[in-house]
Amino acid sequence: APNALPVTHVLRVDAGVATIVCPVPSSAEEPPLRAKVELVTVEAQPEGAPAPLTFHAALVRPRNFDPHRRYPVVVHVYGGPHAQIVRPDERWFLLDQYIAEHGVVVVAIDNRGTPRRDPRWERAIKGRLAEVPLADQVAALQALGARHPELDLSRVGIYGWSFGGTMAALAVLRRPDVYRCAVAGAPVTDWRNYDTHYTERYLDTPDAAPGAYAAGDLTRDAAKLTRPLLLVHGTADDNVYFFHSLELANALLRAGRRFEFLPLPRVTHQIGDPVVRERVWERTVGFLLENL
Repeated sequence: APNALPVTHVLRVDAGVATIVCPVPSSAEEPPLRAKVELVTVEAQPEGAPAPLTFHAALVRPRNFDPHRRYPVVVHVYGGPHAQIVRPDERWFLLDQYIAEHGVVVVAIDNRGTPRRDPRWERAIKGRLAEVPLADQVAALQALGARHPELDLSRVGIYGWSFGGTMAALAVLRRPDVYRCAVAGAPVTDWRNYDTHYTERYLDTPDAAPGAYAAGDLTRDAAKLTRPLLLVHGTADDNVYFFHSLELANALLRAGRRFEFLPLPRVTHQIGDPVVRERVWERTVGFLLENL
């Protein structure tokens, strides 16, 4: 359930029928902050889509939520293949609840290309790793804003990591009319420099589909930056290499655009050090709140 911590049970299977024997005692520490999540669906027709689509979304409100107020919005994004961000698991939203407690509503949306829907949904991003996810995020967010008047869509920030970092940077570069600020963690900034076994599955080879690679190259959009952007990247990242953020930083610098850059010394794609993790999220939340 979205508002319950998981429980593991011992099962007995007789003649193919499983029955619960007993729960397994858990020694996990109870989180001091419990997440309050609302899972919803919303209809929206993204730019370029032939018909309206149904999107899965999550809203996380502060515990002292006032339905008569309008709140800034923070979008928690992933948006890429192989991972859903909207899921019925409270643990997934603990950080979002922490962010919401600062006086915002956190929104998460699963766009086309994310798994566990149908083949057509997943294949919609073929050759369009940038355009389709961003169009879906914008359309679904606007539909949520129309349904939930507490969402102040004039004050929207966005953050994400890995593919989500790419999406966050893409959002402020290409849709500054929608997103006022972004925190991009470990973003892929040029798909020519990412794993071929992953990238060529969706974009083909650079020689065969140069336009698809150009469309996803964030460095080409550097001069368009008009909104606050914080780049965060581990210097020892062995998945999305550190030079991805360096290349975008170089392009932004040469274009004369202001941005912030937080390198994480000796950190890989996953932040294992709890102190570093805490400082990164403090910086992330602080940056978003300052600019909303």
